[in-house]
Amino acid sequence: MAIKKYKPTSPGRRGMTGDTFEDVTKTAPERSLTVVLKKHSGRNAQGRITVRHRGGENKRRYRLIDFKRDKHGVVAKVAAVEYDPNRTARIALLHYADGEKRYIVAPDGLKVGDTVMSGRGSEVRVGNALPLGDIPLGTLVHNVELLPGRGGQLVRAAGAYTQVLAKDGGYVTLRMPSGEMRKVLDTCYAVIGQVGNPDHANVKLGKAGRKRHMGIRPTVRGSAMSPRDHPHGGGEGRSPTGMPGPKSPWGKPTRGKKTRVNKRTDRLIVRRRVSKRR
Repeated sequence: MAIKKYKPTSPGRRGMTGDTFEDVTKTAPERSLTVVLKKHSGRNAQGRITVRHRGGENKRRYRLIDFKRDKHGVVAKVAAVEYDPNRTARIALLHYADGEKRYIVAPDGLKVGDTVMSGRGSEVRVGNALPLGDIPLGTLVHNVELLPGRGGQLVRAAGAYTQVLAKDGGYVTLRMPSGEMRKVLDTCYAVIGQVGNPDHANVKLGKAGRKRHMGIRPTVRGSAMSPRDHPHGGGEGRSPTGMPGPKSPWGKPTRGKKTRVNKRTDRLIVRRRVSKRR
């Protein structure tokens, strides 16, 4: 994928970049693999905002992605590579030998006409899905399962990959994109290769309107509010927070405060992305 630059015809255009979509081969999605995606604007069933800064995005349909890759032993041909408005990566449309069609997250280097397969005994090749125990050390993988049969939950964003480092005692050690090293059961499936669209991180939106098209509404600084609206608010002119650490609008510590509470899987984390404070 390449990045295109816009001429600075306005302040918003200056510095703005975008996708050229050279890797996209089909514009309209496979209708049978899409469902209606309702807008909720961050509101729950009672109509209260539970997720802030949401709303106003463009209308779109959700593409049903096969994260499980559970069609073992059946060869599939890549029919198209498509843009997906619901994720940063591209998606690939597969036509299986038995006539079924499915979408997968498109790995980098996968092209129309290539064949992919999943299951034990599959070739270690970009786009194929295998158990982690069957993948050689040093291989780059993505769409990794946390529990066998649940479907890929890790490493699905554009340009992301994780590396197989070691195998021991029924577990495989992976180096995650964050730098964290963790163990995953060797019976969990993963897809060979790096997620496609690696240049996504280089796109500069250039103006606030493009964020609004994505459904992201403005975020106001707490220091710009009044004391009744935010703990950082109030004061004459620009004032410090007036407290030991930054707080959320509800007075809870934020920005760096660790929130992970999962003792059950702590033993599977070999090295955290940031060392624990002593």
